[in-house]
Amino acid sequence: MKKIILFTTIIFLNFSYSQNDYRPSPENIQARKWFEEARFGLFIHWGVYSILGDGEWVMNNQNISIEEYEKLPGFFNPTGFDPEKWVLMAKNAGMKYITITSRHHDGFSMFDSKASDYNIVKKTPYKKDVLKMLAEECKKHDIKLFFYYSQLDWYRDDYYPRGRTGNGIQGRGTGEWDNYISFMKVQLTELLTNYGEIGGIWFDGQWDQHDWDGKRFGGINADFKLREVYDLIHELQPQALIGSNHHLAPQSGEDFQMFEKDLPGKSTMSFATSAEDIGNLPLEVCETINGSWGFNLKDRKHKSEKELIQYLIKAAGYGSNLLLNVGPMPNGKIQDEHIESLNKIGKWVKKYGNTIYKTKRGPIDPTNEIASTQIGNIVYVHMLNDKKSNYYINGFKNKFKKITYLNSNKKVSFQRTKNGLLIYLDKKEIDPIDTILKIEL
Repeated sequence: MKKIILFTTIIFLNFSYSQNDYRPSPENIQARKWFEEARFGLFIHWGVYSILGDGEWVMNNQNISIEEYEKLPGFFNPTGFDPEKWVLMAKNAGMKYITITSRHHDGFSMFDSKASDYNIVKKTPYKKDVLKMLAEECKKHDIKLFFYYSQLDWYRDDYYPRGRTGNGIQGRGTGEWDNYISFMKVQLTELLTNYGEIGGIWFDGQWDQHDWDGKRFGGINADFKLREVYDLIHELQPQALIGSNHHLAPQSGEDFQMFEKDLPGKSTMSFATSAEDIGNLPLEVCETINGSWGFNLKDRKHKSEKELIQYLIKAAGYGSNLLLNVGPMPNGKIQDEHIESLNKIGKWVKKYGNTIYKTKRGPIDPTNEIASTQIGNIVYVHMLNDKKSNYYINGFKNKFKKITYLNSNKKVSFQRTKNGLLIYLDKKEIDPIDTILKIEL
């Protein structure tokens, strides 16, 4: 049976704004600026689901019953977990922040929560708060920490009415939706008061309660009380940034907009946010190193060094951060292939990070072959096709002093046309991953 702890104390906050006229605090505005300039973060999907080695959706995908799934925490003993190694791995890769799953759709909390005994401290032989350990190392090494938090829950009876997923899981009961919202508020309060200053909250799962016609989300079936929840977060930590992976236009109270496995506006995924729904908030793209978010023993779809670095470049070309995921193993260690990939990205970033960090989207519209970033009057043009030496940049009529290769500082041959610019690359200057040109406007 699930143990439900009822809280008799309700905290009432005096809110100075309504959901329709959210005004971010000065601290929040400053945090947004930092976030936009950070450009690169580490996503971590880790939970008791890693034991089964079949991704974070295994409870839903295999229709594992509540009674069966409750056995998993007893096997979760990550004695190989070294939070400092994780943080240094991210820092050496050039990442500026970490976002980790505090609670995923399976309902298991990866922190010491008083709201539910169904957590890593009370239900596993490990009995330690991994988020607390990670938070201490992030502070020590100047890495900001964000918490992923699932609004969807396949475990708690109070997540009722049920949504579109998890309906084949036996043992799910019925409950009170308002009790579920109260539970979430208590857990979010814990996350925002017990772990120091937090970069923000990364919500996921609102889509579970949305009508879906195969192309677009429609009406919502249950009220997540977003105004109350978002106000609570901003009251507790004004600088904390709120984002939600709902695949919709930004909603009032949110501070950044994210895109799952999809560059902003490309709409390559069925659930992708449409181009017209992109707002004016800081942007973030999340992507996996292989094909899975949580640890998947049989996932062999590891992306190459070139694919990963070019994804980081393309994200920056869209004016977006990249949040790149690892799924740690149940022993607390990260796969060697993922560590190797991050090391390779780190070497590239160490050399060329100035063309990514603190930049904004450049004047050249991004494509699969070209991306541009800009800082001040300097435009960096990233040529991504190593088989191509001539590029036509349509619509580029900006006045500039000169174009040079970033590596050699040699001048680049070009020709102005009526509608744009022709670039002629020296084949000796072409880099197999990214040929970077520098344009001084």
